[in-house]
Amino acid sequence: MGPAPFSDIGKRAKDLLTRDYNFDQKFTLTMSSNNGMGLTANGLKKDQFFVGDISTQYKTGGTTVDVKVDTGSSISTTVTLNEVLPCTKVALNFKIPDQKSGKLDMQYLHPHAAINSSIGLTSSPQLELAATLGNKDICIGAEVGFDSTTATLTKYNAAVGLNTPDFSAGLVLADKGEALRASYIHSVNPVIGATIAAEMTHRFSTYKNSFTIGSSYPLDPSTVIKTRYCDNGKISMLCQHEWKPKSLVTASAEYDRNNMDPTKFGLALTLKP
Repeated sequence: MGPAPFSDIGKRAKDLLTRDYNFDQKFTLTMSSNNGMGLTANGLKKDQFFVGDISTQYKTGGTTVDVKVDTGSSISTTVTLNEVLPCTKVALNFKIPDQKSGKLDMQYLHPHAAINSSIGLTSSPQLELAATLGNKDICIGAEVGFDSTTATLTKYNAAVGLNTPDFSAGLVLADKGEALRASYIHSVNPVIGATIAAEMTHRFSTYKNSFTIGSSYPLDPSTVIKTRYCDNGKISMLCQHEWKPKSLVTASAEYDRNNMDPTKFGLALTLKP
């Protein structure tokens, strides 16, 4: 019921415009048990190469442990503790064999504030802090990043978010003040779930504008059609069908009028027995 975290400002529009679009061959298999254990396998064939990962998740009480092994032979582990303090979540992340990848994240959610912080577990850590103030309808926030090795700011951004039952809008000053990004998503027909979204970015250094518009329309309770158009001439379309609960097949296509090979196709399969 409180304000959205800083990273969620504009996320609804971003998800409609980018989520599930895929122009390669992709599959996901997820299996879970009643004792809190889950197993997920992801695979992606891209540019004639196969990349993927296998991850497992175990939940017990307020603790969640995620372990992921990818085709690069790296092991990523995340240990999440909920309610260590009231309204607080703490996560420890590290990757093997990268000894400098350790990171501690903390999230605090309050009816009038949302705070996310991160610190690298090294002798010269990178620090990040993001905070929003307001409520579930309107919020204002900022984020900063600091590299203690060079004593420089790696990021400083600000944002304003507005949410209502019918629409959501976000205005983000990003890239250290070099870009202004506005996003908007509107529920055209809440009964059937028809939605439109748009995002526009202006870069102050080059005076260049870019935009993306898109839509989502459910053909029936199990099938969704999405469309997207970008100012760079790319037109995309997606059809996603839920053939059984939480199991999806998604077909994507993209036409690029500025490319010698203008059409791309992608197929993604998600299985959750």
